[in-house]
Amino acid sequence: MLEAGARAPEFRLQDLEGRPRTLPELTATGPALVAFFKTTCPVCQLTFPFLDRIHRGQGQPAVTVYGVSQDDPETTTEFNQEFGVTFPTLLDTAETGYPASNAYRISHVPSAFLVEPDGRISWTMEGFDKKALEALGAKAGVEVFRATDHVPAFKAG
Repeated sequence: MLEAGARAPEFRLQDLEGRPRTLPELTATGPALVAFFKTTCPVCQLTFPFLDRIHRGQGQPAVTVYGVSQDDPETTTEFNQEFGVTFPTLLDTAETGYPASNAYRISHVPSAFLVEPDGRISWTMEGFDKKALEALGAKAGVEVFRATDHVPAFKAG
């Protein structure tokens, strides 16, 4: 997996509406969190509702969140509906050879990368890491966890 400080590989992936999206487009207005996942991954199912809290944020988000699904559009749409994911989702599927997942050296999901407008990765997370998500939320001006959330400190992907 690529680490903070590395240059983020550019990609061109379709979103759920079939429109092509590129990394420079995602970072044009500020940092973009690119979070890779599989719909059947229990740790992804735990993590993505909290990423959605960061996405929804307070007014104009300091961090824009994008999911990158390794599954087909139908299954991905069902996942988004079931887990309350409202941020844009791109597709990096077996059918296309997982070009973005391979470029980012994904071996486990979820894997997330905060890509700055200059193309550098400034933050990464593999699996579920409560402290890392709190730090990202602070950067975005969002309190990610509530007192009623009972989550582990860490869960491997």
